[in-house]
Amino acid sequence: MQIHELRSPVGSRKRRKIVGRGQGSGHGKTSCKGQKGQRVRSGRGPILGHEGGQMPLIKRLPKVGFNSKNPTLYQIVNLESLTRFKENSVIDADFLKSHGLISKTSEPFKVLGDGDLKKPLTVRADAFSKSAQEKIVKAGGKAEIVSEQKAQAEIKK
Repeated sequence: MQIHELRSPVGSRKRRKIVGRGQGSGHGKTSCKGQKGQRVRSGRGPILGHEGGQMPLIKRLPKVGFNSKNPTLYQIVNLESLTRFKENSVIDADFLKSHGLISKTSEPFKVLGDGDLKKPLTVRADAFSKSAQEKIVKAGGKAEIVSEQKAQAEIKK
């Protein structure tokens, strides 16, 4: 077989439907769109979710849950990544930024309890998971929440 003898399988190349080219074409008059109505007209067509006069499905279903318009998005740090630091180190946002564990010091970060901690460390974070807090205290360290300290400092002023 030569390259000039290759043929695509029958039915794999389908001809495009040409509409609105007169009665003799077989697709004339209404251009395969049927009679009058919204779907026949030019333009955008029916809006997604619009059901005529009927109450749309999205409005018939009950409201569930709550999504905050400005949620607190924490940067995540696992205990496993804190094991490389020396004993009795004070770990805060600036320290983690300098070691490349968080990207911004202006945004809050949360310490999660994935991994084990053997050394006593003082960790100052905006939030802790329960397991992370327990593991830090169990290793002889301290888990301090920074946002509470900031709030208390502002009250004293």
